[in-house]
Amino acid sequence: KITKQKNKINYLDKAEKNTMNQFLTAILFLGWSSSAMGFSTVQPVHHTTTRSSSTSLHMATRRRDTLRWFRRALLGGISLSTVSEAGIKAAYAEEPASGGPGRTVVFTVDNLEGIEGNTGIFKVQLQPSWAPRGVDRFEELTSNGFWNDCRIFRVLPGFVVQFGVNGDPDTQSKWRSRNLRDDPVKVSNERGTVVFATAGKDSRTTQLFVNTRPQGNTFLDKQGFSPIGKVIEGMDVVDQMYAGYGEGAPGGKGPNQGLIQSKGNAYLKESFPKLSFISSGNFDS
Repeated sequence: KITKQKNKINYLDKAEKNTMNQFLTAILFLGWSSSAMGFSTVQPVHHTTTRSSSTSLHMATRRRDTLRWFRRALLGGISLSTVSEAGIKAAYAEEPASGGPGRTVVFTVDNLEGIEGNTGIFKVQLQPSWAPRGVDRFEELTSNGFWNDCRIFRVLPGFVVQFGVNGDPDTQSKWRSRNLRDDPVKVSNERGTVVFATAGKDSRTTQLFVNTRPQGNTFLDKQGFSPIGKVIEGMDVVDQMYAGYGEGAPGGKGPNQGLIQSKGNAYLKESFPKLSFISSGNFDS
């Protein structure tokens, strides 16, 4: 049976082979996106060479059978002719990560909307089964009081809210080289999920972001951004983080991450006084 299927594959033209290779790569890396998956298995193939009608029909039948075989083998016969964002989320939901929820961390935030004294609370439910290494690091940072007085230095409405550089450069320097191995992506970057920022493979340290886009940021899935938990209370507070400074330098006029690392809150308080900040971040009792 395997030999017969290989023979069938040989009849696929170059364009169809490339399509299947791209599809297999997407499956292997969980790179689900509407652009990567938006192909149709029923599109006609145009050839420059002349064939008899019986030969063309024979080849078309082989191609159709082969593509059907791939669909059955990879996804149990699920149709792939159209895939939406809802379909992407459903694909992740079909094989949920095992294990129950972990601890809850409560964040108290000040300077909401850039107004001194305007405070609120949001809670993050950690999910060790989603990203065990990431959750371990988050819990370690929480136990060490790392979040206290951290500025929310990057707020891009409808995209992300980012934090996780300690206001004390000496404290931050202790974590700078403690890179964390990646966790495979098990759940999608839906709105409210909390995710470690990265600078490439195995480069997570202390910075995180909350996905705030209503439809989620599913395109981040194939880039290896693995959620570690989700905001279960207070997304309205997250949406009130001060966004007036825009994107950070050099792309925008917002805070420069290099200067945050080297000068900490002394730099941020002087140059970006309206930034919202975490006054405390502790485990829920």
